[in-house]
Amino acid sequence: MTPDLAPLIDHTLLKPDATRADIERLCAEASEHRFATVCVYSGWVPLCVERLRGSRIGVCTVAGFPHGAQHTEIKVFETARAIELGASEVDVVLAIGLIKSGELNAAENELKAVVKAAGPGARIKAILETALLTREEKMAAAKLAQAAGAAFVKTSTGFAAGGATEDDVRLLRMTLGPTMGIKASAGIRTAASALALVRAGATRIGTSAGVAIVAEARAGTGARS
Repeated sequence: MTPDLAPLIDHTLLKPDATRADIERLCAEASEHRFATVCVYSGWVPLCVERLRGSRIGVCTVAGFPHGAQHTEIKVFETARAIELGASEVDVVLAIGLIKSGELNAAENELKAVVKAAGPGARIKAILETALLTREEKMAAAKLAQAAGAAFVKTSTGFAAGGATEDDVRLLRMTLGPTMGIKASAGIRTAASALALVRAGATRIGTSAGVAIVAEARAGTGARS
């Protein structure tokens, strides 16, 4: 039986030229299809909170985006301010350079500070940017995100050379065990690819093609892959 993908989708719009009308349309589509969240830059969070008030749809934003190289204090401030504005989830790019330098304790401590800034009522998703990491680095980054208290790990920003793969999702699920959230993101444009990632272990899908994916899945096309 094909699962309903809509509740798993973060309906995403992170284009720099997105307009107010584009964001309003994003929220309307999220309401219509009952997606998990809309994912936008923090400047649009108040508008999304207003448009989605009274619904069960969350407002997700990003911090340390897209490269993760900002100072810890900047990521902490971005996160705390986003929560103040009404965001319920923040996707934070890990300090990729620290991970690749082997400075895992420093990367973990930074994420702990971000999780603390978010507070108990918000979810932090740690973006690993798997396309830039070796297998061992992916596993190490996932483990430190889990230890730091993140609710999810996320594969990709969409700004690197590669995006979510089934192999990476399977590796993360094997590394993290059965309960931690895994968000597959970047390059997911069909129901078949989304379903394959869910079957590999993803519990959330980040995509700008949510409307088309849900329509395809509900029509029964692309369900087999």
